[in-house]
Order: sequence, then structure tokens, then C-alpha cells
Amino acid sequence: MMRLEGKTALVTGAARGIGAAIATAFVENGAFVYLTDIDDPTGQATTENLGGQARYLHLDVRRESDWGAVMTQVLEERGVLHVLVNNAGITGFEEGSHVHDPEHVSLEEWHAVHRTNLDGVFLGCKHAIRTMRQSASTGSIINISSRSGLVGIPGAAAYASSKAAVRNHTKTVALYCAEQGLPVRCNSIHPAAILTPMWEPILGDGPEREERMREFVQDCPLRRFGHPEEVAAVAVMLASDEAAYINGAELNIDGGILAGAVAAPVRSQ
Repeated sequence: MMRLEGKTALVTGAARGIGAAIATAFVENGAFVYLTDIDDPTGQATTENLGGQARYLHLDVRRESDWGAVMTQVLEERGVLHVLVNNAGITGFEEGSHVHDPEHVSLEEWHAVHRTNLDGVFLGCKHAIRTMRQSASTGSIINISSRSGLVGIPGAAAYASSKAAVRNHTKTVALYCAEQGLPVRCNSIHPAAILTPMWEPILGDGPEREERMREFVQDCPLRRFGHPEEVAAVAVMLASDEAAYINGAELNIDGGILAGAVAAPVRSQ
């Protein structure tokens, strides 16, 4: 079943990881997808693998001028935007080890994380609402937050703060669009440990990698990392007309961590 047939979607941070998985799932479900990123070579390569139902555009989510140019191009080429996935995000650890606890994180690094994770989502929502209003389309805005937006993360204060703000802004956007009488829904997805390139600086590639992976998932009842395709499946559902009554919601993809279990279940030997 082509659950997104006839829809036009735009996914940010789509060169790799969760964004690439979402773009792929959207194309497989019949959508025409604009993949956007600042990593142009990787973004172009990912897009070429998806065939004629995908197009790559450069988009720095921190720059409002980029958003304006991209939305103008989408309307010129497709005449409508049905789905926006605000996926682009950073942890602050991409370029090596940095201190991100609440006492020692620098204001510069704090701002850098929020510019991408929060300002990027704000701008995406702003321009998606305007574009969907202009094209008179039934729309779905999907913001990728994080489990870290629901709990405190002492060693990643900026990341946790930015993702918490994304969660809250999602609800504000949902209520605003309803208040305006716009048929535009807005929901957030909250993945926990999903094995994507974002984790590479933390896990490393040495002999202790496997041990680190086990440590990171030891409190997860399912005892494993999630996969990007598992996040993409939820995004497809939220983008589809099947989710027409889901609005302002937050969906956790965490293997049961937030269910409240203190310890993972004992596995028989």
C-alpha cells in the first residue's frame, strides 16, 4: 500500500542517519521527497539512490534565507508541500570531546547546539505553515526531538535543553494551526539510542566500542540500539492520512526506557 502517494515532502538533515531513512521510507510509500542538508556530496549520493521521486537541495536550517529559497523552489516545482520533517540536529560532540555539563559548557557551544536543533525547527515550522497555507494543503509537520528532551542529561545539557524546547514548540504549533483553522498537524518523535553516524564520536571505533555499546543500552528493556528504519516507520504513519486525528502528540521510540522500569528484564541463559 502506497501510504503517501501523491504527497510532496521535505526532510532536513537527510544526507544520512534517521533523515535518510525517513526520506527512503517516504519514497517507498509513494511520496516525492526533497532531501536537504549541508553535506552536499553525501546528500546528493543519498538522493541519487532514491531515483526520480527524490531531489536534493542545499539547506542550512539555521539560515532563514535558505528556508525562504527552498520553500519558493518547492512551490515553483511542485505547487504544494504536504509534509515537513524537521530532522536536522547536532549533539555538540561532532568534532570531538567537549564538556557539555551545566557548569562547564561554554555559552558559544550552548548557542551552537540551539541554533541547529531549536532555531532550525522554529524556522522550519514557520516557513512550512506559510507554505502549506499558501498552497492550501493538508499538512503534517513532524519534529524529531529525543528521549533527552523528556529527561535530564547531565553530560549533554545543551542537547537536552534544545530537544525539550522542540517538544514544547511542537505543541504550540499544533495549537496555533488549529486556532487558525489550518488543516496542518504537528507532532514530535522522541527516539532514544538509535544507531546512526551521530553516535560515532561517542562510541569510537577501537576495541572498547562493543563494551560502550552494551553500556549505553544496559537500562533499555530491549537491550539494544534502535534502527533508523524504526523511526522512519513512525514518521510514515504521522505523515499519512491515517494519522489525521493525531495532533500535538509525542511518540517515544526508546525500547521501553520511559515505561518506568528500573532494570532491564533478566534474560535466561
